[in-house]
Amino acid sequence: MNLLENIREGLRSIISNRLRTILTSLIIAIGITSLVGILTAIDGIQSSVDNSFAGLGANTFDIQGPQMYRRFGGRSEKRVPPIDYHQAMTFKRRFQQGENIAVYAAVTGAAQIKYASKKTNPNVQLIGIDDNYLGIKALKLQSGRNFSATDLEKSLNVTIIGNEIVTTLFDRNQNPLNKEINILGGKYKVVGVLEKKGGFSGGGDDRQVLVPLENARAMAANRTLTFDITGSVPNMGDAETAVDEARGLMRQIRHDPLGKPDTFEIKRADELAKDFENITSYLRIGGFGIGFITLLGAAIALMNIMLVSVTERTREIGIRKSLGATPKRIREQFLIEAIVICIIGGIGGILLGIGIGNLISTVVSRGNGSFVVPWFWMAIGILVCVSVGLFSGIYPAFKASRLDPIEALRYE
Repeated sequence: MNLLENIREGLRSIISNRLRTILTSLIIAIGITSLVGILTAIDGIQSSVDNSFAGLGANTFDIQGPQMYRRFGGRSEKRVPPIDYHQAMTFKRRFQQGENIAVYAAVTGAAQIKYASKKTNPNVQLIGIDDNYLGIKALKLQSGRNFSATDLEKSLNVTIIGNEIVTTLFDRNQNPLNKEINILGGKYKVVGVLEKKGGFSGGGDDRQVLVPLENARAMAANRTLTFDITGSVPNMGDAETAVDEARGLMRQIRHDPLGKPDTFEIKRADELAKDFENITSYLRIGGFGIGFITLLGAAIALMNIMLVSVTERTREIGIRKSLGATPKRIREQFLIEAIVICIIGGIGGILLGIGIGNLISTVVSRGNGSFVVPWFWMAIGILVCVSVGLFSGIYPAFKASRLDPIEALRYE
């Protein structure tokens, strides 16, 4: 009996026991679905984050004020003052490496915007910006225009609003441009509407209102605003040099003592992406571990089913041995059956895993991520299926091949 005939015999055995094959394949399919699904979801979320950072590029960096108390020699010192307006504008004027520098300040994250009888929830981000902010932050206008030099110099009451603000305050067919909305008690004319961004940011970019920087300072009144800076360089190769120059310049402006830590933070866009990629690598390890445990349970269940199959077919094995089948051929038949069942379940599990994984990533990224086909994880899934089939079938196959043909023929 050759190998081809053995394969046919194994397939005939699988077809003749359809219910057992389906139930066993479902066990494997669930394990593969958990493995491929989790890893696909992680890849989809990673893709969404990559798309979010792609707009900023690797040649941008952010300079932010201190985020916590600093400690020197084990003693807590007073909070380091934030970057103020004059420091930010001095940096923008003196920095030589970058073509574009954007200075901006968050006035509040709990503003309520009104128009006529309608109003938003008190969760709108109110930000004061300059004319470079939209370009550097990769915010595109759906309609209208950016702030002009006149708007900024004369502190005109003009505003650019996010897409969610438009849908909340205006009717579907109503054009928001040139309409006056109420921002913290003042009337501002809408001159621009941002494109819907959504995505991994959680919709925050769609729920923001932008005003000229000087207007933001006036709105803050007696409160101290923290001014942040985002810079970009024309070539990615110059990014490291630009960051070093920015650090040196800001230390001069902030009068940081020699040998003391910076009183500000510089973050590059590609560093944020790398940090998230490191996190997702740990998530992949965890997801693979969960999938492996599920598959281990499926392998044990398959082994049990194969042992039952050996017991049920003891007489058949005796007949085949009496006709000249060698122990090797008997082992091959049972291993082939186990592997085929695993592959059938694996293909179903891969398809389910891709669908469920992309659904999860779409929900988490709010539709911003692209559909991911994880070819690598699909190949791993098939390889795992074959491995599970071998692991589950090898002991039952050896048990079947060692049966005494005479005793097997007597088995009832």
